[in-house]
Amino acid sequence: MISVRANTARLERNMTRAAKLLLLTAKGVLVVVLLSIAASSGFARDKYETIQAQAYGTSTQLGQNIGITVTIYEFSTPENRQALVEAFTKGQNQGLVNALSKMPAVGRIAITGTLGYDLSFIREIPTPTGRKIRFVTNRQIRFGEAWADTQSQAYNLTAGEFDLNSTDKGKSTGILYPAAQLIIDKEGQLQFELRQNPWRLNGIIDWSGTKGEN
Repeated sequence: MISVRANTARLERNMTRAAKLLLLTAKGVLVVVLLSIAASSGFARDKYETIQAQAYGTSTQLGQNIGITVTIYEFSTPENRQALVEAFTKGQNQGLVNALSKMPAVGRIAITGTLGYDLSFIREIPTPTGRKIRFVTNRQIRFGEAWADTQSQAYNLTAGEFDLNSTDKGKSTGILYPAAQLIIDKEGQLQFELRQNPWRLNGIIDWSGTKGEN
């Protein structure tokens, strides 16, 4: 009887040690994962240009605000732009969508609290006070939209622009079109038709990244 009790006590001690070891191992793995995420985030910011901003709703979205982050791996080439122009000329908005889907990612856009999605086209345009950065990509169609086959699926682009002021960074502004399609207006000009109102971009912080790397 004493032997059985001793064996039971020994087994409980071993199980306790095993549980403690498992807990320590789990904590160690968690620390490594967190450090890896932090290192990866820091690396991306150090290497690539990263632009952070607060997006403020207008009209029906007035009073709402979200944080967005745009990471730029590289800028699109004039050849990329020409390919999109030709695609739109041939197939209008859907032609543009098809062309964007075939382009490799040149950046990424993320809304606070989400993983975000790839950007297919990013253009840099010099201005007297700095530069403009324009971007466009295919919008992620949500499951509910696809399931209900809603008209919102026609607004299948996400686009935006940063107007970066290098002399007075506090004057940098921007605009975000979360859901849009490209059309030709009555005057024959290209413009975005919106599903929702545009969002103002303020509080812009531009992390330039390592020169020559992005």
